[in-house]
Amino acid sequence: MNLPNKLTVLRLIMIPLFVAVFYITAIPFNYLISAVIFVLAALTDFLDGYIARKYNLVTNLGKFLDPIADKVLVSTALIVMLMPYGGLTILPLYGAIAVAVIIARELIVSGFRIVAASKGVVLAADKSGKIKTFVQDIAIAVLLVGADFMPEAFSVLNIIGLALLGVATLLTIYSGIECLIKNKSVLKD
Repeated sequence: MNLPNKLTVLRLIMIPLFVAVFYITAIPFNYLISAVIFVLAALTDFLDGYIARKYNLVTNLGKFLDPIADKVLVSTALIVMLMPYGGLTILPLYGAIAVAVIIARELIVSGFRIVAASKGVVLAADKSGKIKTFVQDIAIAVLLVGADFMPEAFSVLNIIGLALLGVATLLTIYSGIECLIKNKSVLKD
């Protein structure tokens, strides 16, 4: 197993660690620590891709695991923020709509990629998809940090995090539509 694949596996291993720290409220600053774990895991996503491309270490295992690890990391973070233990609400009810849209897009695009692969077509991530992921990651990190330092519903960090999540949701819709339109020939029989 090469270094990029090891980084992807590390990201997968960090997901349950992130969830455990998130929910263990006996740990001081558990949301801050879970934000650090999340950011480190997200950084492995950028790092493994960079190393794989730069050193020509792209593998089928990496092509399979990397997008799954990314989607599971982001989806898990968004889902746990909907209902944290201890009563603190990180994402308000309308945040659930953003979470549903983001997860739905990931499922649709993943299914689309499966159909494309069955036809021998590999759909690489577009620039808009990479920007979407970056904004999602920043939004999640800001919301987590804000949960520890400014837990009030209308704190500065909460408002910034929710605004970024709104932007990420719009980018999610845009990048999903762009992927489908750009590759619509995949659905033709």
